[in-house]
Amino acid sequence: MSRTLYYTSEFARKASVSVRTLRYYDKMGLLSPAQYTESGHRLYSETDFLRLQQILSLKFLGFSLQEIQQCIEIGPTSLQESLALQKAMMREKRARLDVVIQAIIETEALLQANTQNWEAIIHVIQVTQMAQTNDWQRKYFTLEQMQQMEDLSKRHYTEEQHQQLAERGKHWTEADQQVVTQQWNALFAELKRLTAEGQDPASPDAQTLVRQWRSLVHQFTQGDVGIETSLRDLTSEVAKTPENKRPYAFPVTQEEGEFLQKAMAVQQ
Repeated sequence: MSRTLYYTSEFARKASVSVRTLRYYDKMGLLSPAQYTESGHRLYSETDFLRLQQILSLKFLGFSLQEIQQCIEIGPTSLQESLALQKAMMREKRARLDVVIQAIIETEALLQANTQNWEAIIHVIQVTQMAQTNDWQRKYFTLEQMQQMEDLSKRHYTEEQHQQLAERGKHWTEADQQVVTQQWNALFAELKRLTAEGQDPASPDAQTLVRQWRSLVHQFTQGDVGIETSLRDLTSEVAKTPENKRPYAFPVTQEEGEFLQKAMAVQQ
């Protein structure tokens, strides 16, 4: 079955993008031509329109080119699935924009009564920052999961603690999260190994695990005893929640949890 092929200029004209853009996407490995002529001219196929549409939609949503490449590599391949995913993401973006717009409307009303109401302006800043902070999280959590985690946070943290954590979260990037996730995954793997081998909780390896575990917890709590207590209660609730209703996967079994508690008791 023959395919319709387009030279770069033809493809660019049909897609309403510049030739320069196509060449740049090719250079970045995002959208390479389907074929080349014997003289070296780029040829694009009709299926390349789908790839380009994905790139442009994700770019509109605020993804970096590197993130777009990762999304395309692991994302759905069919046109229907791709459009369904993009539609869901667009709706999430619209919901976040609606929250910011509503905050601005409320602020406008307050400013009509008091032109020096800086607290209202600060509120808009906070809402906008929170909307931006959640951008990268949407790749890993559904709206339902994010709402579950927000509800957990409100139940277990005081208002002051919640504000402290929200303030830190404004500056927390996806790269930060990836580093911490790798560190925790390494500890979970070590805990699993020690438990499976029936190691003594007082062994050097187990005590090293405890020190590293507490160090990561301290990074999150920054030494705040109240936040640490609230975090422990929150984690306990997630552990007791049925697997199909948890906002995220809980990587520690009951046996591993008991081993960890015994190991931590050694250092009390």
